[in-house]
Amino acid sequence: MAAPAEHGSLPPSLVEMATRQVRSEVLSGALEPGSRVVEETLCARLGISRAPVREALRLLAQQGLVEHLPRRGFRVTVWSAVDILELFELRQVLERHALERALPLGSSRDGAFAPVRTALDEMRDADARGDTLGKDDAHRRFHEAIVALAGSRQLDVAYAPILLKLQLPMARNLREEARVANPVDGIRRHEWLLDAIESNDLSVALAALKQHGELTYLHLESTS
Repeated sequence: MAAPAEHGSLPPSLVEMATRQVRSEVLSGALEPGSRVVEETLCARLGISRAPVREALRLLAQQGLVEHLPRRGFRVTVWSAVDILELFELRQVLERHALERALPLGSSRDGAFAPVRTALDEMRDADARGDTLGKDDAHRRFHEAIVALAGSRQLDVAYAPILLKLQLPMARNLREEARVANPVDGIRRHEWLLDAIESNDLSVALAALKQHGELTYLHLESTS
């Protein structure tokens, strides 16, 4: 992820390296929610100066993966169970609206479904390589592609920040699913959802979306 134009003096590759490193550690669970992200330690580990590390942390804060505490530095964002449930509820509302707007698709439906299939293929490939970060990225692209079926730019814009904030819970659910159940179960759930969407039958697609199981392994209680 390159630095914005106003930070053009920073080498984008260094910012990207720092961003990817911290993001990978957060999404993999190596850095738990609430864990401190110490700038000096990260600089020493990566062998880079503080400026690209600070820019990387700023970008990750925009994504909701880390948060800045005044006079205390950065830590991995802590979401309450209520926050996570509300974000997943919003995600499902927008995905449901996208499907209601999109289905049934006309004669060009095979082309329209192609980005969803591609994202699922990328999930499979990353899973086979043991690339958990790549699998997480493809997982989000899969859901982005579902919403994009609606062909609504404003819907895409509204959906993007919710999906960014859900990066960590979505990754945690897939990781726990692989640990507790079967590593391929997460792929199968998405295959079933894609099959339902490709049926081009709205009622079938909505039923599959409702049963998708994105919260199954998070064990959240709404009263938390």
